[in-house]
Amino acid sequence: MERKHFLKHGLAALGLAAIAPLANGCKKETDSTDTDTDSGGSSSGSCTVSPTETEGPFPTKSPSSYVRSDIRDDRTGVAFTIKINIKNKNNSCAALSGAIVDIWHCDKDGNYSEYGGTGMQSTNYTSVHFLRGRQTTDSAGLVTFTSIFPGWYSGRATHIHVHIYNASGTSLLVTQISFPEGSSSAVATVNGSGGTAYGYTKGMSGYTYNASDNVFSDDSAGIELSTVTGSLSGGYTLTHTINVAA
Repeated sequence: MERKHFLKHGLAALGLAAIAPLANGCKKETDSTDTDTDSGGSSSGSCTVSPTETEGPFPTKSPSSYVRSDIRDDRTGVAFTIKINIKNKNNSCAALSGAIVDIWHCDKDGNYSEYGGTGMQSTNYTSVHFLRGRQTTDSAGLVTFTSIFPGWYSGRATHIHVHIYNASGTSLLVTQISFPEGSSSAVATVNGSGGTAYGYTKGMSGYTYNASDNVFSDDSAGIELSTVTGSLSGGYTLTHTINVAA
């Protein structure tokens, strides 16, 4: 059963108290972050703290156990490099070195590791940890991960989850990264006919676009929107800047 339909119909018989934790896990959190109104917030390059978002129902259970830059494990798909720059709003958005960055995302079929065997995700991946990793930013505020291009699942646009901590391990921000869309975008190409050779067989039928996604639909300034370059054969590279108040 698809996650979206499960949340809408499958849990109805359990009562509101039972479904509230799962339903809230898929909703956008209230953004309580401070923003610099003088910056205009027109893009992720402005000195505006990135929005706070839900960890979702599938956060990494023991992130400190997965300090690694290559997060693929046994997952196959289109080659994908993730480059995330962390900047500190409280220091004129200078690069934040020594920050701890956790990421996680679904595989090409829309499944997450560490979970499964339930109505939320039928395939059981509770004993594996693919597509999860932790890195510490360098002097330029950069972390780099080697992965595979994420797939998608019902009710959500293609996305990556990010949790950022300071060097002492204090949480600074939980957010998400969205992907460019359109006929020539990597999302459309990977999920098009060319992507079938790499195992992406879902196509775009039923895909939820950013404008309708319950996390990204209010991101009119494009603060959560990444830049993705590359090709199917050569692989894609995502670059994105996240501003935190450290």
